[in-house]
Amino acid sequence: MGPTSHFMSYRKVTVALGAILVSVISCLAQSDAAAKTSDEKAEQIVQKAIQAIGGDAYLNVRTVIGRGFYTDYHDGVSGVPLRFVDYIAYPDRERTEFTGNGNRVIQTNYQNEGWMFDAAGKSLKDQTAKQVEDFRTAMRTSMENLLRGWWRKEGATLSYVGRREASLGRRNEAVKLTYPDGFWIEYEFAAVEGTPAKAIYKRKQKNPDTDEMFETTEEDRFFKPVAIAGVSAPFVIDHFRNGVQTSRINYESIEFNKPLADSLFAKPPNIKAVK
Repeated sequence: MGPTSHFMSYRKVTVALGAILVSVISCLAQSDAAAKTSDEKAEQIVQKAIQAIGGDAYLNVRTVIGRGFYTDYHDGVSGVPLRFVDYIAYPDRERTEFTGNGNRVIQTNYQNEGWMFDAAGKSLKDQTAKQVEDFRTAMRTSMENLLRGWWRKEGATLSYVGRREASLGRRNEAVKLTYPDGFWIEYEFAAVEGTPAKAIYKRKQKNPDTDEMFETTEEDRFFKPVAIAGVSAPFVIDHFRNGVQTSRINYESIEFNKPLADSLFAKPPNIKAVK
């Protein structure tokens, strides 16, 4: 999923084992009425967040065009930024174009399919099953998925986690989405303002050298909110893996509800037809 996905997700802190156990024991001990109250609390936090970032203006966004720079980090050190332009048509179409180092790369996803174009490699091909699954994971973990309620179609459940320390004198409210397959995401919102602060989840990946599976903690942190046409959006999004920064998205501009042609997302018949 491209940079704007992460922007609109507001596209991601390891939770202490003791805290998990306390939460589980607490949930097991709750009565049905108490559990209902917990879910109501989570819903209230979500609704507060929607209002904090624009209310109806936010919910009425159908397309997004984002421009800026994407920077990879290696061992916490930033690399060379790549310019990008990202197009999104809700709920499940996205095209991201990267330019830099004399190359142009396009990654496009629509529903459960996708294609890639690499100008330097002179290749145009369908995405692999892993790339498509990565896009699905990005959709599942996005703040958009939570705030717009798309998770309900997959039978996920929403629950209140509690308050967490964010910085000196500040706290975040945390809620959790849990899917029937066990996959979960925790979202944090500023306790006072209600604005999105973090998205956290665990992910299993394969070591390319040994084929062994390992688990990582992924986290998005959202900064520098800017109001555009009544909608507040973060212009800086930092991604962390196991507490180490792996990327930064820095926006120059964001536009809402601009017409996007279906052809923008359709796979071209050949390389010469790529626009």
